[in-house]
Amino acid sequence: MSLLNTYLVAVILYLILMALIGVYFAKKSVKNSDDFMVAGRSLPLFVVMGTLLATFVGSGTVVGGASFIYQYGPFAAIFNLSGGIVGAIILYFIASKIRQIEIYTVPDLLERRFGKTALYISSVIIIFAFVGITAYQFTGGAYVLQLTTGIPLEVGAIIMCALVIFLTVSGGLFSVAYTDALSAILIIIGFLFGVPFALNAVGGFEGLSLSLPEMNKTWNGGLSFPQLLGFFLPLFLLVLGDQNMYQRFSAAKDPNVARKSTIGFFVGSVFVISLTIILATTSIVLFPDIKPDTAILSLAIDGVPLVVGLLILCSAVAFIITTATSYLLSASGNIVSDLIQRSSKSKLSESKLLWYNRVIVVILGVLAYVLGQFFPSVLAIQMYSYTMYGASLTPAILATVLWKNATKAGVISSMIVGGSATMIWEIGLDRPLDWNSVLFALPLSVLTLIIVSLLTRNKNVSAALTTDHTS
Repeated sequence: MSLLNTYLVAVILYLILMALIGVYFAKKSVKNSDDFMVAGRSLPLFVVMGTLLATFVGSGTVVGGASFIYQYGPFAAIFNLSGGIVGAIILYFIASKIRQIEIYTVPDLLERRFGKTALYISSVIIIFAFVGITAYQFTGGAYVLQLTTGIPLEVGAIIMCALVIFLTVSGGLFSVAYTDALSAILIIIGFLFGVPFALNAVGGFEGLSLSLPEMNKTWNGGLSFPQLLGFFLPLFLLVLGDQNMYQRFSAAKDPNVARKSTIGFFVGSVFVISLTIILATTSIVLFPDIKPDTAILSLAIDGVPLVVGLLILCSAVAFIITTATSYLLSASGNIVSDLIQRSSKSKLSESKLLWYNRVIVVILGVLAYVLGQFFPSVLAIQMYSYTMYGASLTPAILATVLWKNATKAGVISSMIVGGSATMIWEIGLDRPLDWNSVLFALPLSVLTLIIVSLLTRNKNVSAALTTDHTS
């Protein structure tokens, strides 16, 4: 058996294992839409920790993050990838509150305070963002198949799309959460074993330092501070307001489990990101002419011993599959729970809701594949998707949970401005100054939220006082 065939067999066996887990939970645990969307609110601590980590560390880290490290160096990457870690710290203080509220989706949270208009607008924004995030998971998985088999990227993306749809449709969050926990273990083991061999290949940390191009040794990798901030903020904002995170908290057994899970998520994120930076940095020296998106994948195939490479490659597939299933499931929940169920004149049966969830998963999966064909790289679609979510929704979500003076008008206008500004900067203006759209969209979104909320709150207070006086 050739070396590439060995890698292919290992990846296929792992994917079959994932599929079997999905089938198991489909038959054993999924009885209604509550099981499908939030795993019956019964997940134990270890599983919640694992699913948080695996959801956060997907193709955006293994492919998009590795691409950033390869292009700009390890020190710039520390600043860029720490956005998720900082977000995890803040999540610790709100996780138990989210569990107590028992939501299905973020729009559900917004509706409880600001009404149906907030629900509908936030649902549309989430669908746009999450389909984009799912799309680059397909692209990341296609890179794995291309490097191991020579399959064209377009065909590989179709294969990954089909597998992700199957896993998501079969077991819902039960399937996703438990495969996430398995993948989190594999991720840590694979990267941990890979680092010593990768470092040995470049002569240790000293050899790595001597061999790195001078530009990759600088603190900013040649980027201006606004450009660097433009990479940090999207990840920070996504983690802080990510519906997937909130759904995992809602799926925990109780508020205490939800809060404690963020500690494991924080520790795991620091660990995995540190290992990712080391691995991708060694690829700069070992493979100076590869596509940046393939930095870690090329290292797994050509830069370390076979067994270690298999672990890294399967870890990469684990990242990609679990993140794709999570975001696809979450987006389908927005359509079914927030749009279809809310607009139905009669109460829908559990069997019909479950059927709707599964059909929508298939439709969104196909749309994600189509969208992925229009972006030049994983990093490009990653920044668009993160900003669409982070600039549009995260300020509104935090205001809903933490700011009592936020008003309906302020939250709705903030979401509209954030989403519109992202599209204008990315598509209409084609990213002036090579700045990511978050630098334009986030300040406008936050200012709109604050200013409109204060203005409309004062009007509401005046009206209330007038009413009291005349009565």
